[in-house]
Amino acid sequence: MLSALRWVVVRDLTLALRQRADVMTTLFFFVIVVSLFPLGVGPELDKLRPLTAGVVWVAALLASMLSLGRLFAHDYSDGTLEQLLIAPQPLSVLVLGKIIAHWIVSGVPLVVMTPLLGLQYDLGGGPLAVLTLSLLLGTPVLSAIGAVGAALTLGLRGGGVLVALLVLPLYVPVLVFGAGAVDAATAGLDIEGHLSLLGAFLLVSLVLSPWATALALRISVE
Repeated sequence: MLSALRWVVVRDLTLALRQRADVMTTLFFFVIVVSLFPLGVGPELDKLRPLTAGVVWVAALLASMLSLGRLFAHDYSDGTLEQLLIAPQPLSVLVLGKIIAHWIVSGVPLVVMTPLLGLQYDLGGGPLAVLTLSLLLGTPVLSAIGAVGAALTLGLRGGGVLVALLVLPLYVPVLVFGAGAVDAATAGLDIEGHLSLLGAFLLVSLVLSPWATALALRISVE
């Protein structure tokens, strides 16, 4: 099963490298949203600093959701998904590999860019580190939850809208505690509670999401 998991991750990463435009679209969207926001609010750092966590987290959430459409769509159109369904390995393990690959492609670049973008808002070193850590814990949860929505809407017209309706309510707790950790760090309060909850969300999503996604894929294909 570990070999199958590694094979799925490597395969999806290889395909992503061949389609760099799709990968860069997610990153550019994130960078543009975070960078343009100060132009609408104004250059006053006292106004921008309290908004940093919310702006970055909302941009990351939308950027992650933007890339959900290609999570299973290509495999569904070329018949690869049917081969995965009849593979001897558990489908949930293969789905976990696709979730990991999706996070590496769409989540890791956002985490890497966050410290640089946070400087535009004059965010201090401590809160900026907390923001990066919260995204490191939270973005895999976004990929795991989004995989369930992408599987349920696979092959449907207007699937992008349906995915948004399905996953956005489930994204809200991650958004609240992710941004809350940064606000607590800025105010000098304890951040362990927020980060612990994000870690709990991550563990629960990694356990339940592959199983739920595999079930949704079988329903969608049948």
